[in-house]
Amino acid sequence: PLEKAESPKQRCRADYKGQFLTGSGVWCDPLTIMDHASRFLLACHSMANTNFLETQAVFTEVFRENGLPERIRTDNGVPFASKGRAGLSQLSIWWLRLGNIPERIAPGRPEQNGRHERMHRTLKSTLPSPPAVAVAWEAQQRHFDRFRQHYNYERLHEALKQRTPASCYHPSPRPFPEKLPEMTYPSHIESLPIDGCGIVSRRGLRIYVGYVLKHQTIGLEQIGDGLWDVIFGPIVLGRIDVRDAIDGYVTLKVSPM
Repeated sequence: PLEKAESPKQRCRADYKGQFLTGSGVWCDPLTIMDHASRFLLACHSMANTNFLETQAVFTEVFRENGLPERIRTDNGVPFASKGRAGLSQLSIWWLRLGNIPERIAPGRPEQNGRHERMHRTLKSTLPSPPAVAVAWEAQQRHFDRFRQHYNYERLHEALKQRTPASCYHPSPRPFPEKLPEMTYPSHIESLPIDGCGIVSRRGLRIYVGYVLKHQTIGLEQIGDGLWDVIFGPIVLGRIDVRDAIDGYVTLKVSPM
């Protein structure tokens, strides 16, 4: 569920602003990351696409400089989410292993990320119109850097009582780890590895969890006779009933709310 952030770095928001064509004929899709409480713009980065590795690289830079938030709110688009189990993507799996909980707004409800949408309108107002005739790809990042400087350190925000985001922001005390932590679970939850095909094997039972979670570690928590919740970090992926197994194979069912 969506939660309200009480202090800086409890939550950040991320989104792609939307593609536009630069003067060199290359599409630019800016990735923006903003602290929720202070509105401090952590990143405004020129991106040629929305693939996982390039997006991860931007978040790595932000996390190294500013520490780790508790939650990250996004929409349901690529690379933040997928159509796989629990909507998890490679990016959100990486966040979870870092201890960041992904929040996703409801489809068709951009107002749930309203602060970010408002910042995007401000950013759009600074872009040349039409952008294709004015700004080359090489100059685009310099423009975004100037925008961040103005937005964070010079522009007063009414919602911040006429203060700047920089004056309200402080980094998170949670440092970015040099080595990605493995997912761990309490002692009453059984930890099991997922193979390269998205399958967990346990005592002759094969459980298909999902290909996007290959090589991750899931937890099995018994909740009744033959009933187990399959979890990844704080997220319940689904439920299995071992009595439903056919030839030693069982698939997850959506857990009742």
